[in-house]
Amino acid sequence: MTETNIRLAMDKAETLIEALPWIQRFAGTTVVVKYGGNAMVNDELRRAFAEDIVFLHHVGIRPVVVHGGGPQISAMLGRVGLESEFKGGLRVTTPETMEVVRMVLTGQVGRELVGLINSHGPYAVGLSGEDAGLLQAVRTGAVVDGEEVDLGLVGEVVGVNPGAVLDILEAGRIPVISGVAPEVAAPSGTAAPDGAPVAYQPTGQVLNVNADTAAAAVAVALGASRLVILTDVEGLYRNWPDKDSLVSQISASELAEMLPSLASGMIPKMAACLKAVSEGVDRAAIVDGRSPHTMLLEIFTNAGVGTQVVPDGEGTA
Repeated sequence: MTETNIRLAMDKAETLIEALPWIQRFAGTTVVVKYGGNAMVNDELRRAFAEDIVFLHHVGIRPVVVHGGGPQISAMLGRVGLESEFKGGLRVTTPETMEVVRMVLTGQVGRELVGLINSHGPYAVGLSGEDAGLLQAVRTGAVVDGEEVDLGLVGEVVGVNPGAVLDILEAGRIPVISGVAPEVAAPSGTAAPDGAPVAYQPTGQVLNVNADTAAAAVAVALGASRLVILTDVEGLYRNWPDKDSLVSQISASELAEMLPSLASGMIPKMAACLKAVSEGVDRAAIVDGRSPHTMLLEIFTNAGVGTQVVPDGEGTA
């Protein structure tokens, strides 16, 4: 073995040793990963993501994947002659668009990801927010330039029934969840007592839900140790486009102050991180999915990558 090869082997060994305390820390815990962006459309990155998920599984972590499918939905809409429209960073979803969303997320993207993971062994099980009433969502709009706008069949997750996901995890499998959800509504003329949950009732409609916010809701419901959201940027910047203003770590209260001033596409991702940390998830992070294995670097190295959101008063993990 040459000196160069020995050096490379030693570097690999050092990386493994650096990962050891993090493996020990997260073994037995649940990590929710939102899969989206460029990592979904680049073949090399898709394969790398599947490898990362299988790696987490084999070091004793219980990964749960929640996926979007924006690029694939837009491509299919174009193919069938329907226009893609966004307001406030969210897709306007007509009934015709919803048919495509449902088909692409559950019938294409989810199945492809399950197949990639299962190329390494019989691990992944695909399901949608409709299965076993996993997700419940209420219809929501968006505020653009101070005005409320109608998004159509777009929902915000208000409830999670994690039983089906827990069953899959207990069976030693990896849940892969697509972001559609049954619509629910509060019965008219009724109000829940203070502190009591609202008695939502299903309407029979299915809504397109943002995968970032769905992943946050699932992470909270499962008591996850981490939420990791793949993005197409390096992380959160205090003063975009100043690349030197990249934030490696931010507290929940600092993020809450910054949130209204962020670009519309970044708001759902950072709002999801804020929700997760504010409701019990230990840490949440956005990482650049344009490079392979960034998720593992975030979880298993001291430096980490991307931007990590931590509870107020806590230092680096």
